Amino acid sequence: MPGPQRHRLGPARERWCHGPIDLVVAAWGEADAVEAAFGAAWARFGGVLDALVAELALLRRPVTPTTEAHGPVARRMVAACRAHLPAFVTPMAAVAGAVAEDVLEHFVRDGVARALVNNGGDIALHLAPGQVLRVGIVPDPRVPAVGGCVAVAHEDAVRGIATSGWRGRSFSLGIADSVTVLARTAAAADAAATLIANAVNVEHPAVQRAPASSLKDDSDLGERLVTTAVGALPARLVETALVRGLEAAERQVACGNVIGAALALQGQWRATAAAGGRIGGIGSASGPSARAA
Repeated sequence: MPGPQRHRLGPARERWCHGPIDLVVAAWGEADAVEAAFGAAWARFGGVLDALVAELALLRRPVTPTTEAHGPVARRMVAACRAHLPAFVTPMAAVAGAVAEDVLEHFVRDGVARALVNNGGDIALHLAPGQVLRVGIVPDPRVPAVGGCVAVAHEDAVRGIATSGWRGRSFSLGIADSVTVLARTAAAADAAATLIANAVNVEHPAVQRAPASSLKDDSDLGERLVTTAVGALPARLVETALVRGLEAAERQVACGNVIGAALALQGQWRATAAAGGRIGGIGSASGPSARAA
């Protein structure tokens, strides 16, 4: 496997790849501070994948109250998922957000006004006092068109945004086109988005599923049925699935795991009470998938 690769995308905006990890990293601020932050973050990035592989057996097993990981990214993953016990969840539910969060740490310094690390839609944010970052909520993940927007300010608690759904990079037990979560950390947002997306669910002949292990032999989901296709559903079932997901999301808000969430399925949106006032444009598009700009 090739080592870490680095590609310039524009001023203070780069794409970093290593194996399955694919980041877009961006920062704004004083030139010297931004350059130093990029150097420190790149030096850190080179060791992330190897450290995760060293603990992969642990990270693919369900989290328990006594699960302990060693590396900093793995510990973030376990902590984010432990908050959802006794539900079935493995630390891999938070891997993308935890990696983004770990790399972002190197941008939290004087002179860096704003920074983000976007790991396939799971985003960690840094905002200095007085700063605001607008994040686009993309409708159908197959079509890169912004259908909503959330503005995150320094004084807000939001520092992580994540999106999950059956159309994403990872397997889902549910049928959501997308579930976008706002949370205090990227790892927390990632884990919660995974579980809320699982809850957006109904049974219908148009929904096709297969054992995760039949699609990927080393999947952490084992024989659990994951969604492989979702055809057109009756409107009443779309509503039922979204209500189930929204109830799960509101429970996550109530217990402090997330700050808000927006859910989408086949042209319909739902949002938690907190997110509904923060995300503009809901209702004008088919579903959310975060994209920062």
